[in-house]
Amino acid sequence: MGNKRETGATPTAGPCCRSRQACRVHPAGNAFLALAVAATLAGCSVGIPDPAAPAAAPATPTLATPTVTPGHDSAAVAAKDMPFAAGDTLAAGVPVQLSDGLRESPGWEPGKQDVAGGSEYVKTDGCVAWARVRTNQGALAVRGDDSASTAALFQYLDPSILPSYLTTDTLPWGGAAGQPGARVEVLVLVSRASAGAPANAIYARMFSKAGSSVYISVSCPDAATLAAARADVGARLAAVPPAD
Repeated sequence: MGNKRETGATPTAGPCCRSRQACRVHPAGNAFLALAVAATLAGCSVGIPDPAAPAAAPATPTLATPTVTPGHDSAAVAAKDMPFAAGDTLAAGVPVQLSDGLRESPGWEPGKQDVAGGSEYVKTDGCVAWARVRTNQGALAVRGDDSASTAALFQYLDPSILPSYLTTDTLPWGGAAGQPGARVEVLVLVSRASAGAPANAIYARMFSKAGSSVYISVSCPDAATLAAARADVGARLAAVPPAD
């Protein structure tokens, strides 16, 4: 089971966004763009040494040791469901990943891989899915509230997307593809097919303490094929909890 991850701040639109009309996700919505990471600024200072001060002794090199979160049990976190309220049980700054289990689902095959940190999956009925992980997402997070953080992420992508447009769903939380196991809560934005535009479903979850997000877009010719594709995504495309 592989993981898909991107670090960086430049987003790219999913394959369904071939026109302004095709990217419309709500009657009142604007084009839905892929995820971007807000930039942060760092200050700097200039120090002027005192000529009378004694020279500092050179530091003795030491071997760096891995940072371990005290009291964190990654195996216990991975074994339980990950609702929005449980986001603070993750280790700070350790990103959640996405599996590539959709490639094993009947009717699906991998398309473009590792494009702008995302992977494409194509189905024989015309559906296309994109899966991405974004890191360094702290600037978009609402501290201690993954649900509000995820809603804020959708509004960052398109300010016309109101929280009332979003519904709650789940994806596998680790485990074997297609097998019963723990689940992770996500928010979903669904749009129906219209003249010249496909049916779409956008899944996202911001892990505010982990500082990362997962993003999955599914585009299909009509409502029936979208429903089948969503069933495949819900069974096979897992969010992978971080391990120590």
